[in-house]
Amino acid sequence: MNTLVDTLRYFITIILELTVLFIGISTIIGIILQYISQDKIKQWMAGRGIWGNIMAVVVGALTPFCACSTIPMAKGFMDAGISFSVIFSFIIASPLLNPIIIGMLLALVGWKACLIYFVLVFGLAIVLGLVFGKFGNGGLSEPEKGCTCTASIPEENLNTFGKKLHHAFLSAFGDYKAVFWYLIIGVGIGSLIYGYLPQDIVLKYAGGKSPFAIPIAAVIGIPLYIRTETAIPIGLALMQKGMSIGAVIALIIGGAGMAIPEMTMLASIFKKRTVAVFVVSVFMTAVISGFMFNILM
Repeated sequence: MNTLVDTLRYFITIILELTVLFIGISTIIGIILQYISQDKIKQWMAGRGIWGNIMAVVVGALTPFCACSTIPMAKGFMDAGISFSVIFSFIIASPLLNPIIIGMLLALVGWKACLIYFVLVFGLAIVLGLVFGKFGNGGLSEPEKGCTCTASIPEENLNTFGKKLHHAFLSAFGDYKAVFWYLIIGVGIGSLIYGYLPQDIVLKYAGGKSPFAIPIAAVIGIPLYIRTETAIPIGLALMQKGMSIGAVIALIIGGAGMAIPEMTMLASIFKKRTVAVFVVSVFMTAVISGFMFNILM
């Protein structure tokens, strides 16, 4: 009975925390983005050399979009003549550095781990964009339709801050409804792990001393977690059971960067070679970040 009570308490606490974080952060970023035009963003990303990659990562970090918004946005950047190297950095950064992930990590694992995560992924997104960007040339078709998010709500008569805030909140709440069941599933699984999974099993196969824990966690994240909102609470529960923080970070990056919806949409507009390069890039980001976390934390 005590274990059941602890499990339920964990479930309710994490759900409430993530709900407040998701809606609050999405609303704030939604207001900010209403003051930045698409043309301005494209001008930032059209910078020469590494500057374009840096701005692409910054833009990616400011966009709490799901894959059905990120990929068409990348298509628009390419149509505007922005180099694929820059777009590649954006595609890597957008799912891995968006404010929802950063906010969740800050609340659940602390500022130091959050800062290390941000710096590592920020740098790797720039480097991988520069290194692998040359592989993505052409092979585009129209992106798939049918986005369930509310990022495309018409912005009519948003001429006052109050109206902008109302629009941003409605958009954030709509996005929250779209991910609600993923959140429930992730926190539910995490709660069961927290309450019932024997700690010895986690330590044996995914503890800090296991040399294969990090790459295995990165691979597991690909098919298992289709939303970051699902992966983070599960990773938190595993870490509390003894999984190394590096393996948890690798799992989160693998799940967020190579989520099933994003891979499907990437395959619909890019050549298979480009998608393969992207998968390798995210896997490398997950593994490198995981090992660096274990060294630094």
